[in-house]
Amino acid sequence: MKFGSVPVAAAGGAILAHSLRLPGGAIRKGAVLGPADIARLQAAGVGEVIAAQLEPDDIHEDAAAARLARAVASGQIRIEAPFTGRSNLYAEARGLLVVDRARIDRLNRIDPAITVATLNEYAVVEPGRMVATVKIIPFAVKERALAAAAALGEAIRVAPFRAMKVGLVATELATLKPSVMDKTRRLLEERLARAGSHVSAERRVFHDATAVAGALEDLRGAGNDLLIVFGASAMVDGKDVVPAGIEAAGGVIRHLGMPVDPGNLLVLGAIGETPVVGAPGCARSPKENGFDWILNRLLADIPVTPDDITALGVGGLLMEIVSRPQPREGPDAADTEGRTPRIAALILAAGESRRMGGPNKLVATVAGVPLVRIVAEAAAKSRAVSVTVITGSRAVEVERALAGLDLKRVHNPSYAGGLSTSLRAGLASLPSDIDGAIVLLGDMPGVTDGIVERLIDAFRPEEGALIVVPTVAGKRGNPVLWSARFFDELKSVEGDTGGRQLIAANADAVVEVELGAAVGFDVDTPADLEAVGGRLPAP
Repeated sequence: MKFGSVPVAAAGGAILAHSLRLPGGAIRKGAVLGPADIARLQAAGVGEVIAAQLEPDDIHEDAAAARLARAVASGQIRIEAPFTGRSNLYAEARGLLVVDRARIDRLNRIDPAITVATLNEYAVVEPGRMVATVKIIPFAVKERALAAAAALGEAIRVAPFRAMKVGLVATELATLKPSVMDKTRRLLEERLARAGSHVSAERRVFHDATAVAGALEDLRGAGNDLLIVFGASAMVDGKDVVPAGIEAAGGVIRHLGMPVDPGNLLVLGAIGETPVVGAPGCARSPKENGFDWILNRLLADIPVTPDDITALGVGGLLMEIVSRPQPREGPDAADTEGRTPRIAALILAAGESRRMGGPNKLVATVAGVPLVRIVAEAAAKSRAVSVTVITGSRAVEVERALAGLDLKRVHNPSYAGGLSTSLRAGLASLPSDIDGAIVLLGDMPGVTDGIVERLIDAFRPEEGALIVVPTVAGKRGNPVLWSARFFDELKSVEGDTGGRQLIAANADAVVEVELGAAVGFDVDTPADLEAVGGRLPAP
């Protein structure tokens, strides 16, 4: 292909490189100049144009794109007619996009003029979704380069999901609540439904290899296409309950573990021709994890080998990592699945009340009760396992307002440095077995034990709900409940901002609870106090 400036008189059959505005309408980029176009250009006084002139061994961009698209696409893909050197490929079935990465890489290295771009390997696609695009960059490509690319053959297909009967085995321990097992089944049903599959039967058995084996044999005998085991405790060894149960049922273990986090503790096996998956603990969460990657392949009848699993490491560190459950249970784990979380209450009451104009707002009264005591009593009536008040400015007055309450006190001598210093002092005082802390402001008269309870109810680490934020008409307020996983980061906050930046940076871990006006109102000024019928302390 020759490209450059061409006299208009010699430009017949050339491909215009740039659109030109002319009287009576533009001639668009990519137009093949015919006699009428030449006449219009000459009439407009145009002497030269930038154009491409094809040579005998050149293939026009549209013809080249169409030919290459037909070569690379196979099952369940529709090819769109080319335009300006581009042909788009669309899924015709719901399933997984299967891409031969090595073949696509080779194709894209043949000639810079030839490009093929696809969605990620094994992306879940719906009918009508674009899965790939073939683009010829210049106006034409050499026949030899196109032939070499097309000769690589099929590299893109959609593997349709197949409706399967799935047998579920769930093991039981005293530490695992039935409600957690119910939720696990519900989430699995939702995952399967997207592929047109369903749980045909569930067997709940004691967390024992023999019991697991019996349940698997029963479900396989019932004609299930796929078997899934959720262990009450995560797999940590090849001789652990789930893999041992698969082997006891006459099965084999094909692979233990996977380089995907969350999802490390997955077990892949088979009993005869029936695949068996030991699900990792993160599969109890709706968040995407490594279990989804393997489950989707099996539902699309794509065999999964150990090499397939070990190849998942690059890209296997998922963005949801902050909200994943921990792999092991125990006193040092932040995962609270199957037990009641231990939530501490921290009340920040160290401020200087500068906007109140002199008096200490925390000891101002509403219906005869000091503000800080209203908040402390609400926390004390809740399920919080401890209540700690952090004092600072005018600590004696605050202590007096709290007289008689069973509370812990922590004094913050650095209170002038802002709210963050009190937060740091409060968190440092908590024992290591605390799963989370609800941080309350001492000047919010509308906070009740019911509000505290609602926030604790919404704290569900096993589902990724690690930061619980109350809202009023969609606007965020206080108090906020934080998982212990964020304590170190909260301790590093500076100034008077609290944890707002952490909330913004960890959106996947945030759950919002609409709780009304009380969570959006604190007393800062005399007008605020008057609005709630409050009174300042006597001088």
